[in-house]
Formats: sequence, structure tokens, C-alpha cells
Amino acid sequence: MAKYGFIGLGIMGSAMAANLVKAGFGVTVWNRTPAKCTPLVELGASQAKSPREVATECEITFAILADPTAAREVFYGPEGVQAGIGDGRGYIDMSTVDSDTSAAIATAVEDAGGLFLEAPVSGTKKPAEDGTLIILAAGDRSLYDQAVPAFEKMGKLFPFLGKAGQGAHMKLVVNMIMGGMMTAFCEGLSLGQKSGLDGQQILEILMAGALANPMFGSKGTMILQQEFRTSFPLKHMQKDMRLAIALGDQLGQPLASAAAANETFKRARNLGFSEEDFAAVFKAIT
Repeated sequence: MAKYGFIGLGIMGSAMAANLVKAGFGVTVWNRTPAKCTPLVELGASQAKSPREVATECEITFAILADPTAAREVFYGPEGVQAGIGDGRGYIDMSTVDSDTSAAIATAVEDAGGLFLEAPVSGTKKPAEDGTLIILAAGDRSLYDQAVPAFEKMGKLFPFLGKAGQGAHMKLVVNMIMGGMMTAFCEGLSLGQKSGLDGQQILEILMAGALANPMFGSKGTMILQQEFRTSFPLKHMQKDMRLAIALGDQLGQPLASAAAANETFKRARNLGFSEEDFAAVFKAIT
């Protein structure tokens, strides 16, 4: 039996799975577009024919998928994870989904005799490649303990946050703040440049003071160069903003600034920037 399965080989999943293979673990992979498995197979992974096969053959199966709809389809589909999980094997969903989706999948896994952990990640393409993601784990503690060797190859911090749902909540809080910061940052850069200030000097001053942070540094350079190579797709940031606002509705929490930021990301999607990096929201502001 392979040690780990990995489902979902997009920008993030391909790098995360590669780190597991490079670490010497037995890894079985599956992706809806089979060709995306090829680079992992060349590294030494095995390729499965279905999510069901992955969940049946592997001690722990990881999945990182685009949104709640994809997470449900891969889990509940006719050849999905649900059909193969059981006998104490683990399923770790690293997708960013709402807590209701996470809770439903958790219940289905447990009913089938498996163990469930949600573990959405904070970080983009480079941290995924470097194995320095922040992994936000919640659910079955025994599965968390079993997964630590894999987490150590994928992330630099992997706190255990309690019951299933809390990982999803933490990820939405983090990305909601990130999205709001990005829109404010873009508005400031645009305002400064239109008033005659030099964009590079704005960045240098921001990075020398209390507002200095890695996102402003990397995304600011991207914005000034107008090269929005995708590290984290804009469409996924807007999805996370939407899910965070929906959580606010459920809890009666006002989220005025997040709602305004979400509208800006929606405008950027409507302008055709969905597949570009989320820093491309600048083009909907300037």
C-alpha cells in the first residue's frame, strides 16, 4: 500500500505532491486532467485511474481542489473518494471550502469507517514549491499525528485547530484579510502614481516602515512591471472572499470592508482577469 495519495495537481497540488515524492514517500496521484500526472510519475509517483482507487490503496489521501463544488464532485462521484475510503484510512482535504462542505465530507468519511482532517493551506506557488506553506489542520487528532511527516515536507507551520470546520474558518479569515489588504494596496499605488509619485519609491517607503510585508513586496513588483504571472489565481481569491462574507452572514458579523473588496475582485473577474494572479485586481482599480 502506498503511503500517500494525492488528488488535485494544479498550481499548488503539483508542487506539494512533488515534495512528498522527492522526500522518498510512496505517492499515488490522480487528476481530472490525466496529463498533469505525468511530471509526478516521472519523479517516481504512481498514477491511479480514479479517486476511488487512490483512497482504496493509500494509507492517507490528500486532496486540494479548486472550490466546494470540485471538492464534493471528487468525493461523492461514482468513482469518488467515498467509494474507496474506510478501514481506518485517512482523507485530508486541503481545499479551501466552506465549513458546511467540510462537515458533510467529514461525516461521510467517518460513516464509511475512515478518518478525516481538513487542512487548507495559506501560501501561494513559491511556498508550495519550497515546502513552506502554513497548513491549517482540524478534525481527527490521530490522523493529524499520522500526517505530520508529510506536513513537515509541505509546510513550515501546521497548527492543529480543533474540530472539523475550524481549519476552513481560519483559512477564510486569512484570505479575507489578504484580499482586503490587496485592494487597499492597489488603490494606494494607483492614487500615488496618478498624483505624480514614483511607484518604486512608494514601494520602498512602504517596505521600510510599519506596513512592510512580503505580499506588498512581491505583488508590488508584479504590479509595477504589469506582469501578472499566476501564483494564486484571482478567481480563487474572489471565491474565498465570497465564502468569508457568507460566513459573516451566518454569524451576524458585519464585514463592510471585505464586502467592498469582494466587489472589486468581482469586477476584475468580469473584466477577464480570472486566471491571472490576484494582484491583477489592480487593473480593475487603476
